[in-house]
Amino acid sequence: MTAFAASTKAYWYLTRSTGVVTLLLLTAIVILGTLGPLRVAGSARWPRFTIGQLHRDASLLVLALLVVHIITSVLDSFAPIGLLDAVVPLHSSYRPLWLGFGALAFDLLVALTVTSLVRRRLGYTAWRRVHWLAYASFPVAVLHSLGAGSDAKSVWLLWLTAVCVAATVLAVIARIIRSAEGTPSLRAGWVAAAVLTPLGLAGFAVQGPLRAGWASRAGTPVALLYGNPKAATARLPAAAASAPSAPVPRLARFSAELSGRFTTSTAPGGAVIDMAMSLHGATAGQLRVRLAGQPIPGGGLSLVGSQVDLVTPGLRHALAGSVVSLDGQHFVAKVRSPGLVYDLSANLNIDTGTGTVSGRLDAAPVSS
Repeated sequence: MTAFAASTKAYWYLTRSTGVVTLLLLTAIVILGTLGPLRVAGSARWPRFTIGQLHRDASLLVLALLVVHIITSVLDSFAPIGLLDAVVPLHSSYRPLWLGFGALAFDLLVALTVTSLVRRRLGYTAWRRVHWLAYASFPVAVLHSLGAGSDAKSVWLLWLTAVCVAATVLAVIARIIRSAEGTPSLRAGWVAAAVLTPLGLAGFAVQGPLRAGWASRAGTPVALLYGNPKAATARLPAAAASAPSAPVPRLARFSAELSGRFTTSTAPGGAVIDMAMSLHGATAGQLRVRLAGQPIPGGGLSLVGSQVDLVTPGLRHALAGSVVSLDGQHFVAKVRSPGLVYDLSANLNIDTGTGTVSGRLDAAPVSS
């Protein structure tokens, strides 16, 4: 593994670990802030001012961990995340909604910290309103963790999240029951909301991240699945545009011999195989195939995501699509450009010793 790959993996682990620790601390903050005003939360050993100081210190620590979480996410080449994406909801092109929840949670915690520092000048009423609004960062952070986290299907993280949510809900219910504020009907409504919130989160997890194909439905472009999206934006070699060959008629079948090289790299959740091949014979051009998935013992790949790009001189636009069937060293793909859809069938010969790949490509038009 190269030094770059090693550093990328380190960033990924830092992002995961700071995210998990942040969730735990955020749970403690909400529980301390919720139960702190109650008499049951204070004792000779744990007076209320001690709980209040612990609450403030934990809030500052969470903010520091979030900064590390954001910086490592930006430095990690796995996903195209910028600093602006961390503070502006829906700005990111990578899972915009679920990354946006993380940005919203961060903004709420910043508002909580800033208003707490200027509490005396702001006034108790205004500070209290912002303070209660900041508690919404907890369910928002849970949605971010489930929707954008790479460990969303991990049993240990699901149990950890369930424990955090359950502890928070119990603390909120205890606060509502013991509170003298509001009418009984209003307090009953808040209790119902506290009970329905975890049920809603559980339903979302079952119908969303725990179902197959979530990475695509969450807003991850197919070209970026389990790959290196920051490098995936590079254009295909321009040699295809100047290759001396007869143009390919629109809606015509064509075949070509393939030759090129392939590379294999590790990535979060599996491995990535990149193949860059040239077309020879009656038709010239460039074919690039990216396969991502779980390695199979004894050789092979259990496909999770793919990207196929084809450039030929006779086509006005590059054809782009994905693999629809993979059987050993044979794959079938569907690619398209404005007005064109092609089925590709390729039989490859992959030499793992030399890192070369050869074979034959057959392309057939589907529709216009």
